[in-house]
Amino acid sequence: MSRYKKPLALRPDPGAAVPKTAMVMAAGLGKRMRPLTATRPKPLIEVAGKPLLDHTLDRLRAAGVRKAVVNVHYLAGAIEGHLKNRVEGIEITISDERDVLLETGGGLVRALPQIDADPFLVVNSDNLWIDGPIDTLKLLASFWDDAKMDALLLLVPLARAHCHAGRGDFHMSAVGQLRRRKPKGVAPFVYTGIQMVSKRLFEGALPEGAFSTNLLWDRAIEAGRCCGAVHQGLWFDVGRPESIRQAEEMLREG
Repeated sequence: MSRYKKPLALRPDPGAAVPKTAMVMAAGLGKRMRPLTATRPKPLIEVAGKPLLDHTLDRLRAAGVRKAVVNVHYLAGAIEGHLKNRVEGIEITISDERDVLLETGGGLVRALPQIDADPFLVVNSDNLWIDGPIDTLKLLASFWDDAKMDALLLLVPLARAHCHAGRGDFHMSAVGQLRRRKPKGVAPFVYTGIQMVSKRLFEGALPEGAFSTNLLWDRAIEAGRCCGAVHQGLWFDVGRPESIRQAEEMLREG
């Protein structure tokens, strides 16, 4: 018997619109990327001749996103200067976390007043993806069902999670609902760092200050309102210096 509270028909809507606003998570310390991050923030590390942040913004712009809210903390001035001098074609606003690093959940809560779309996209600035047959963000939007979802996570099969050393994050039912990997187990899907969420996800009591988005996902999973969609293209976990070379080699071969 299914553990989920009610069945969910997850069928793509090819006419669905991509949200016009996205949150770009760019405030992390980039500890796994040391020593490269000793003098520059991880979002400005280059892969294939372009900063990771630019790869992300280019994908957002290509999908029709018009505004990106970017949070900053570590070496914030470098990111702000880059966004001001080198990024065009998309409106940028800054969610400033210089005073304290708020983690993913707390960072989203602080940025909410600047996010003028519901639902909206959330994208980590340290992952790299290549579209499949359909634009990745359009694919994600096509699976959104506002009546049945508070969070829709883009997942990639563990076997295709390039440069990734983990054991997977989620199991997914035939109708798209997610459950977590058991602590010592293996799961078939990896979270890509790309999601579409409703502001309903932030309703109810929340911790003050820093907390992880995992808290919000767990509440949505319990309610049967956290779903997944499978990425059809390439995805790279650019988390360590050696991942850069691996990703660039695969991109050249592709």
